[in-house]
Amino acid sequence: MTTYNIFTDTPAQLPQGKADFLLAASVTKTCEIEGITQAGIPGMIPLTPTLDAEYITNAKVFSLTELAETPTGVPTPALITRATHDLAPFSSIEILDLGLQTKPQNCILHDFNIQPSQSIDKGANINAREIFAKGMAFGKSYELKGNYLILGESTPAGTTTATASTLALGYACADDFSSSFLNVPNDIKTKTVNAALSLLDDSMSNFEKLSYVSDNMLLFCAGFLVEASKRFQIILAGGTQMAACLLIADALREDILMRVKHDNITLATTQWVAKDEHSNIKHILEQLSYTPNALYTTFSFANTEIPILHKYDEGEAKEGVGAGGALAYANQHGIENDALLRQIELLIYMF
Repeated sequence: MTTYNIFTDTPAQLPQGKADFLLAASVTKTCEIEGITQAGIPGMIPLTPTLDAEYITNAKVFSLTELAETPTGVPTPALITRATHDLAPFSSIEILDLGLQTKPQNCILHDFNIQPSQSIDKGANINAREIFAKGMAFGKSYELKGNYLILGESTPAGTTTATASTLALGYACADDFSSSFLNVPNDIKTKTVNAALSLLDDSMSNFEKLSYVSDNMLLFCAGFLVEASKRFQIILAGGTQMAACLLIADALREDILMRVKHDNITLATTQWVAKDEHSNIKHILEQLSYTPNALYTTFSFANTEIPILHKYDEGEAKEGVGAGGALAYANQHGIENDALLRQIELLIYMF
């Protein structure tokens, strides 16, 4: 298992020491559009971020009797993050409630009085400026416990809202976003994004546009990065959704007269996203006004004894719940591919 720079394919690594782990958990009702996502149990997809929060914290769930998984049975990437914590413990695991329908149990939970956002095809109905400001305030006040921070997310249908958000801001990345599907439902996603963008007009400010087409996770984390990056190093643990957070923060720098301290931010994803034939995270990141630190880790399920896990290597699930950052963290702490793989298998057998 090795970690490489996304742009140069040269070896890369995380900072030394222990990291805090924050999970930005949120529901956009975009996830209830039939067929748009498989990030969870059909009919219960809004419960996915709640289950992910419970699992990474406790290695078990309380709000249901089973883990979140795709309709084909691929289990949540929360397993990767939890297995990493078991072998190389984070200094803390805390959850950001950025609009959950069900509060997770037995977690350290930060409540920002944020409600789930609506489906973007009819208008997300959020106050983007307010959510962004809440992220900035938390970025200014958060007390680091370890040496740096890993920030992950769990937001089903978030790649759809990320696509709409970045297009609304003028970025040319319509075909660049990944999906939890192997065979991406582009027609459904495109129809949803187009419906969202049709609600906008050129007279709107950036924040007004995002209030229609974005989600709470993207806005809060973008705001958080602006302030927190002044104070400590952040690993943005995720794929194209987290890349969208960087683009949003970059686009809003003139609106807020501030920008991220990008030298203190590293995006860390999986090889399943970095090498995905159906998306292009490198192209998304190339549209920033700076060259970001970005890396991926070569962890694979090739040697697993649990057949369903091979679907990760085939292109399902790919990323989420901070898996990319967790893999880089495991590698930084000397954990080999097979050791992490065995721990993930053990967690599945124990469940």
